[in-house]
Amino acid sequence: MTEPTRDSDVIDLLTTDHHEVLGLLTEIRTSTSPERRRELADVVIGELVRHSVAEEMFVYPAMRRHLPDGDAAVDHDVAEHQQLEKLMKDWEAADDAEFDRVLDELEAVLRDHVDDEESEQFPQLRDHIPHRELVGLAAKVEAAKNVAPTRPHPLAPNNALFHFVVGPGVGLVDRLRDAWSGRSDRA
Repeated sequence: MTEPTRDSDVIDLLTTDHHEVLGLLTEIRTSTSPERRRELADVVIGELVRHSVAEEMFVYPAMRRHLPDGDAAVDHDVAEHQQLEKLMKDWEAADDAEFDRVLDELEAVLRDHVDDEESEQFPQLRDHIPHRELVGLAAKVEAAKNVAPTRPHPLAPNNALFHFVVGPGVGLVDRLRDAWSGRSDRA
C-alpha cells in the first residue's frame, strides 16, 4: 500500500488503504484472467487482514477512549471484521463458480464498513484526538501491518491483546506460507 508521509495521520493512512483495496476489487471485476483475479484476491485478502489487525490493535482502543459512542462503534466494526474474515476465508477456497458470489458479499460488507468509518468515525476521531496523536497512531498502525498476519483466521479473537501476544507469530507463519506458495499479499 501507499507509504504515509511524515505528516500523514492514521485517518489518512486508513482512508488510503480503503481506496486502494476498493480499487483492487474494481480491477478484479474487470479482469478476464482467472489467474490474475485470484492473484488480486490474494492481495486484497492480505491487505484487509493487516489493515483490520492494525485497527484492532491501535485505532479501536483510541475510539473506545475518545469517542462518545466509542464502545458501540468498535463493537459494530469488530462484528464487521469478523464477517469480512469469514468471507475472506471462503474466498480463499472459492472455486470459479463461487468466486464472484463471495466477492459480491465481501464488497458489500466492506463498502458499508468503509462508509461508517469515513463518514462517521474518522471525522469524530479528528474532532476528539490531537493531530500529533493521530500522526503517532499512523506510525503504530504501519508498524503493526508489517508484522500482522496476511491470511484470514476467522476463529481467532478480534482484540488488541490477542494481536499483540499471538499476532506476530501468526504473521510470521503466514508470511512463510506465502513465500513457500508464491502467494503475493501486497499491492
